Formats: sequence, structure tokens, C-alpha cells
Amino acid sequence: MNASWLKYLPGFLREKLQGRHQLQAVLGNSGWLFADKAVRMGGGLLLTIWIARYLGPVSFGQLSYAIAFVALFGAIATLGMDGLVVRELVREPENTDEILGSAFGLRLIGSCLAVLVAVLGVCLVRPGEAAAQALVAIVAVGTLFQAVDIVDLWFQSRVQSRFTVIARNLAFIAMLLIRVALILTQASVAAFAWAASAELALAALALAVSFHFQGRAWAALRPRLARMRALFSEAWPLLVASLAVLVYMRIDQVMLAAMLGEREVGLYAAAVRLSEMWYVIPTVLVSSVMPSLTEARARSEELYYQRLQRLFNLLARAAYLVAIPVSLCAGPLMRLLYGESYAAAGTVLAVHVWTVVFVFVGVAYSPWIINERRSHYLMLQTSSGACFNVLLNLWLIPSHGAVGCAIAAVLAQALAVWLANSLFAPTRRIFRMQAKALLGGLTT
Repeated sequence: MNASWLKYLPGFLREKLQGRHQLQAVLGNSGWLFADKAVRMGGGLLLTIWIARYLGPVSFGQLSYAIAFVALFGAIATLGMDGLVVRELVREPENTDEILGSAFGLRLIGSCLAVLVAVLGVCLVRPGEAAAQALVAIVAVGTLFQAVDIVDLWFQSRVQSRFTVIARNLAFIAMLLIRVALILTQASVAAFAWAASAELALAALALAVSFHFQGRAWAALRPRLARMRALFSEAWPLLVASLAVLVYMRIDQVMLAAMLGEREVGLYAAAVRLSEMWYVIPTVLVSSVMPSLTEARARSEELYYQRLQRLFNLLARAAYLVAIPVSLCAGPLMRLLYGESYAAAGTVLAVHVWTVVFVFVGVAYSPWIINERRSHYLMLQTSSGACFNVLLNLWLIPSHGAVGCAIAAVLAQALAVWLANSLFAPTRRIFRMQAKALLGGLTT
């Protein structure tokens, strides 16, 4: 493992990391992923703010609705099996071509199905509204290119995410420049929808090229029906769980549009962007430590749970460091970034940012689900959270508008990723570990 970056650290840190190759790999991989997210979050947030200001709450709401509607079915494209594929690649490196080929075949089928369901769904939900249907169809096209993301899973299994970072950021920077050009030329909402799909296409191309330059050949991938069946048989509960997660993360915008109109969606989406941008932190850390957790489980149960508890503790503290200051400064922050036309979204942000706390400890729970093959519990929990969120939205949107959506989102996250763990004997240990981390994060 090339750890040349160590020479840039202070001496006392170099001494602590010397000889700890697994930790060096995790930190190096996480550094690349955080660099990726920093570029994408920073540039993406500034661009989103500019787009929101340019389009205004109504048109921005139309674009946000299309993206949220397609996202409802995004899990069908990935089939919820990302963690499973990484696990199998770590356990069976000699079968890499078969695992990747089978995963690619499944995701290609899932991507096509996701596009079909999204387009048919918007036609059923909003009949006769050609503009909304067109925007959803345009955004959905980008889903077809997500099958190529199996390359990212291979790099994750090797703790070499820097190649993914470079590929995706090249696509991101290219599309950032194009979006700036769209604003300057006063392009339509549809043009920004096309840009969203084009970014996924460019990222897929860059990933494919990086895979080739690592000495891997697409022609060598060998999909096997038996492997595809095995992956899907274990992945389908994760698929249902992923769909449920997307429901309670995106159904709010769809329901807001149906009940109060797209201006309210625009206000809500602007605030949510500032809280959801932090979700990448646990995703990056967990993707980097997943191989080490899998290895720890094989070596020692005590070591495995020690590492898992440290992960919960770290992410809980990080969540509070985000939620508290953002919640206190939400009103001025929305005015400063988006302008007076979005001032009403300050309260939405102040509430919604607390989803960060439960998302962080929820993502930290995913390695246990995969390693213990307990995906059916996650399916039950997230499905319950999705139903709970829909019911809360039906109750709170008429009286509280977008703020009601934010309240529902926080409560649904708390139920799905934490409280529900107390209901099942195998997950009660996780419930206690999460509770320890949540309480410890407030007192340390």
C-alpha cells in the first residue's frame, strides 16, 4: 500500500500510524473519498444555490420534484446490493470477474426497470401534465448509466477509491461548467434536467476508462446465472429496505407538490440540500471501513463489536457537531445563501438538519446488517419508517406545510434506524450500542 501521504503529517501522527497498514489504507481511502465529496459538495452546493436563485422557487420546485420522483425508484437500479458485492469481492478475490459480471447484469436489468417504472409512475400520478412528465423522463434516462458503478464497488473492495474520485470529479467539473453556461444563457428547466442525466453518463464513461487502465477488461467479466440468483436472493430485502429509505427521504417532496404546489417544494428542497449534504460523511467512512469490519468479524467477535462501537461513537459525535450549529443559524444561513425569496425555508432547515443524527448512526449500522446476513430486519424497519413518514406527512403538511415534512422526516429516521432495533432480539445489542453513542455524543 502506497502511503506516501504520511510524510505530510506532523511527526507524532506519523509515529502513531507507522506500521498500521490497515489503518493507513482506511485513512488514505477515506481521504480520497472526502476530497471527492468536498469538491462535489462545495461546487455542487454553490451551483445549486445559483440555479435556485436563477430559476426561482416555482421552477426550482419543478426540477426538484422530477429529481425526487426519479430517486424514489433509484434503489431498483442498484438492487440494494452494493455492500454485498463489496463483501463478496473481499471474500472471493479469485472470482472477481464472475462477481462483477453478475452484478453488472443485475444492475443493467434494474436500471432499465427503474426508468420504466419512473416514467409510467409520473404518467399515473400526474396525468395530462406534459411538462412534469417530460422532466421526469429526462432525469430518469441518467439511471441507465448506473450499472457501470460496479467499477466503484471493485475499487472499494481494494480500498482504492482514489480512482473513482478522479473519474467522477472529471465528469462533475465538466458538467459544472456546462450548468454555468446554461445559467448564463438563460436556459430552460428542461436543460438542467438533461444536465443531470449527462453527468451520470460522463461519470460512467470515466469509470469505465479507469477500470481499463487498471488492467481490467470488460470482456473478461463473466456473468453467471447461479451467482446472479445468489446475489439477488440475499439482496432483495436490502432492495425493499432501500426503496423504503428513498420513500421516507423523497416522498415528502412528491406529497408537498400534490398538496401545496411546487413553490413549497422549491423552498423545502433548498433547505434539505443544506442538511442532506452532510450525509456523505458516514457513507464515506463506512465504505472505507467495511473491508476491515468484515475481516475483524472473521478474526474475533470482541474485536468486531469494539470496532463497530467506535464507528457509532465517531459518527454520533460528528452528527452533533453538524446539527447543533446549523440548526441555530438556519434562518440567517438561508437568507445569506438563497436570498429573501427563500427566507421562509429557514425553519425547515432548523428542523430537518436533525435527521443527520439518525442518518449517521443508521449508516454505521449497515456493515452489521451485511456481515450478519440480517437484511430482512432492515427491510422491516425501513418499511415501517416509510409508512410512518407517509402518515405523518398526511397529518402535518396541511397544517404546517414544509416544516411538517421536516418534522416527519426526523421522526421517521429515528424510528427506522434506531428505535425499531429495540423490537427484535438480534438487533437489541445494536440498539444499545447506538443509544450509547447518541448519549455519549451529547455528553462528550
